[in-house]
Amino acid sequence: MIVDSALYREGTRVPVDCDKEDLQLIRDRATGDQDFVWVGMHEPTEDELNRVAEAFSLHPLAVEDALNAHQRPKLERYDDGLFLVLKTLWYVDADDAVETGEINVFVGRNYVVSVRHGEGGELHSARLGLEERSAVLGHGPSAVVYAICDHVVDAYEAVALALEEDVDEVEASVFSPDRTQDSQRIYVLKRELAEMRRAVTPLREPMKRFATGTAAFVSQEASPFFRDVADHVIRVSDAIENLDSLLSTAFDAHLARISLQQNEDMRKISAWVAIAAVGTLVAGVYGMNFHNIPELSWHYGYFYALGLMLIASVALYRLFKKSGWL
Repeated sequence: MIVDSALYREGTRVPVDCDKEDLQLIRDRATGDQDFVWVGMHEPTEDELNRVAEAFSLHPLAVEDALNAHQRPKLERYDDGLFLVLKTLWYVDADDAVETGEINVFVGRNYVVSVRHGEGGELHSARLGLEERSAVLGHGPSAVVYAICDHVVDAYEAVALALEEDVDEVEASVFSPDRTQDSQRIYVLKRELAEMRRAVTPLREPMKRFATGTAAFVSQEASPFFRDVADHVIRVSDAIENLDSLLSTAFDAHLARISLQQNEDMRKISAWVAIAAVGTLVAGVYGMNFHNIPELSWHYGYFYALGLMLIASVALYRLFKKSGWL
């Protein structure tokens, strides 16, 4: 569906007396050199997207990619426009899950068409924020591309901060004195970081092209704004690598702790087995069926054997306790 469509002139939204779906009429009103149209769509059907493609002469291959919505982040140049793919991210803390969506952006000389898929990455707030900054909006379609990229990358930073908190929790759990089972959560977090990496890393090159002004249909005046976005992308990308490294270290430490705990358990088991073996040894000796065993007929032999078992067991217990085995 078409969420919103608007005509902008010299950094201001121009009221148009027509329905938001009358795209051809809205585009015909963009007669000035600085006029442009921004059409926002959310999960359009094939017919809806084809109508928009016909109104703005969008390339059929780009339209096909926007309809499928399972694209890698990329920037492609066509004869009469650019096609930009962005992955949107949001974090579900209860499940330690990074959810993904997608935004496809068609950019031409006097138009921008944004096609959003998924629940996250709404662009209404980005549109309202941009409309309040007429100086930025005056850069034309470049301003819209900047607003969308900035909005998406800000969400990346929020997800990175949420993941950082979870990684801190994992580190605290791994190095706590309690016995914990952190391997599954570490794997889940590493998988979500991989999902995030697939969204962020390919975006570095497009943002670099925007920042250096080498991308068509993006004005040189807008380059400083994209430099800020590119810096944020690099910062998020570095944060992902650092978090992944911390999780790998935490996993190694977790395995080392498990091995150490197993060794401690084996020492405790061995110590108790040794203590039990002393009593078994004494009982085994005095349980032999020989007539000439010393003290066999002694009146206090039974208590002597029990006392010997007890003294030997206590001595071994104190020895193992002192050595840290128990």
